[in-house]
Amino acid sequence: AFTLYVFIADGRRGVKRFWTHIPAPALTAWGTGSSLAALPLNLEAARRIGIPEDIRETVLPIGATIHMDGSCLAALLKIAMLFSFYDKPFEGLPVYLSAIGVALLCGVVMSGIPGGGFLGEMLIVTLYGFPPEALPVISMLGTLVDPPATMVNSAGDTAAAMLVHRCMKQEPNRT
Repeated sequence: AFTLYVFIADGRRGVKRFWTHIPAPALTAWGTGSSLAALPLNLEAARRIGIPEDIRETVLPIGATIHMDGSCLAALLKIAMLFSFYDKPFEGLPVYLSAIGVALLCGVVMSGIPGGGFLGEMLIVTLYGFPPEALPVISMLGTLVDPPATMVNSAGDTAAAMLVHRCMKQEPNRT
């Protein structure tokens, strides 16, 4: 989806610039498990992409703390897996809406904290009334999905900054 976002923001040139400069901050986010740890590299990548300083210095720090799309997707996966493990039906609009709400709440709980996924996992187990032994099950899943989720969070911040730049209709800073 980021390719589409950056295409909307700056066409083919934006796609090329994004995918040329995003690997370092994305891999740092994956390796550290923290969007905040990747923030300096993300700011540098955004500068090289051509996002003006005022936009990158506002959007990226805010995004590192509250833009948790990867974490929300991971939370939805964790909820669905627990429902499956405990043979609870994961169907119907009320269940889907509740899962989306809990996933958004988990995204807020986890934001910017290395290993913050564990807090979200405790929240899921508690809110849905799963037994305490569900925590190790969901934690094992979290160990697998949290690094790529953090990478998605971090890369998404840069894509969002490109879209904000487009909406502000400023001329790009070419460096």
